[in-house]
Amino acid sequence: MIETAGLALATFFATIGPLDVAAVFAALTANQTDQQKRTVAIRGTLIGTAILVAFALVGELLLSSLGISLAALRAAGGILLLLIGIDMVFARSSGGTSTTDDEEKEAISKTDISVFPLATPLIAGPGAMGSAILLMANQHGDLTGQVIIIFSLLAILFLTFISLLLASKLQNLLGITGMHVITRVMGVLLTALAVQFIFDGIKQSGLVAL
Repeated sequence: MIETAGLALATFFATIGPLDVAAVFAALTANQTDQQKRTVAIRGTLIGTAILVAFALVGELLLSSLGISLAALRAAGGILLLLIGIDMVFARSSGGTSTTDDEEKEAISKTDISVFPLATPLIAGPGAMGSAILLMANQHGDLTGQVIIIFSLLAILFLTFISLLLASKLQNLLGITGMHVITRVMGVLLTALAVQFIFDGIKQSGLVAL
């Protein structure tokens, strides 16, 4: 149970990236009042939570209906997480865990960023969605394990919400370098986890004996 919770917490922290989300949020809401920031943070977090929980609960069923096997899901999810992990290690921005340049330009012109880009793709991005499905699939048939995954997801989302409320203070406290250090460390862990997922997918497929 502890191992499952630790794995889920580390994965969701890396793919959602509370500190990265807070940094972008601080930049996009620089001209808003504290009340407006709080309202946007609440709405964005709730919508992002609804999206990720929905993917966690019905994602595997949806993929099964499309004829996608668990082995393929593990391998594909591992590759996606590997690419995100590599970007994190080199402190590069990608569409997997953050907004692209075009999305950020569009967001700047919007008065309400709670749905886009805060809820998605900042909080509920492709990496976080894929992780939710993959981790739940790994606990297939184990209700306790799946409950732990959901609670771990909710814990990181709550941490993300707190990070949004303290976005400006966190940015001043950690600075760009401090935030990049944390991102790089989580990127190394995510990369190793992603490779393990790929190995597990290949082994389960029966294509190669590992």
